[in-house]
Amino acid sequence: MPASNPASLREPLAAVMHEAGELARHTARGPFKRWTKGDDDSPVSEGDIAVNDLLRKRLTALVPDAGWLSEETEDHLPGRAAELTWIVDPIDGTRAYISGRADWTISVALVEHGRPLLAAIYAPVTDEMFLAPRGKGATRNGAAITVSRGATLEGARLAGPKRYLDRLAGLNPSILAQPKVHSLALRLTRVAHGGLDAAFASPGSHDWDLAAADLLVHEAGGAMTDFTGLPLSYDRPKVAHGALIAAGPARHGTLIDLVRDRLPEFA
Repeated sequence: MPASNPASLREPLAAVMHEAGELARHTARGPFKRWTKGDDDSPVSEGDIAVNDLLRKRLTALVPDAGWLSEETEDHLPGRAAELTWIVDPIDGTRAYISGRADWTISVALVEHGRPLLAAIYAPVTDEMFLAPRGKGATRNGAAITVSRGATLEGARLAGPKRYLDRLAGLNPSILAQPKVHSLALRLTRVAHGGLDAAFASPGSHDWDLAAADLLVHEAGGAMTDFTGLPLSYDRPKVAHGALIAAGPARHGTLIDLVRDRLPEFA
């Protein structure tokens, strides 16, 4: 059963992610429809829908009893009563996908009782596959990854909303603000492999943006929490979250203290 052995799904899930990535790349090569949705006019494309439909078919075959929660399809589980649920963002960073940038991903997590059990994030343009079964560590293209160590912000590479980075730079000018990563899942996962020392998310991100990256960061030895230091729960009635910090454990503690003591408006 997947709940007792999530590692057994690692390679089948990787194969599904590669297939979904190829479909997304193929769709992007030709003319495709795009539109907006929601109050914030979030972009959607034919690629999002095609990848969503493929993932639903393939992932349901992998774990037939799992529920389904995706950015691009309605959740048909009253009360989200399933023990296991796939949480999916078919294309995280749709603006980047539409504009031909590289920093978009496909993000998938299998969640059990509110916490991720298995995670995969695939960046098709750069061909980076991130995988993590709970308790087995995290990998990028098969190689083990770990977060960067240390507690100091001196020379730390940080990514996130500009207003956060500007305020932090005002307190510590030596931080190295990094360019925006359009896929939030990828931004957080850059912490998992040490490409960033810390990453932030502003309020309003959703389960499908976060669940896979959450497990990858933790399995790589890091921490990803809200600004009070509490972990996140997924597949609950409320799928939106507050502001977040991901970092190695010591630096995460430094940032939590800094937000509480010097930047309370962020909390």
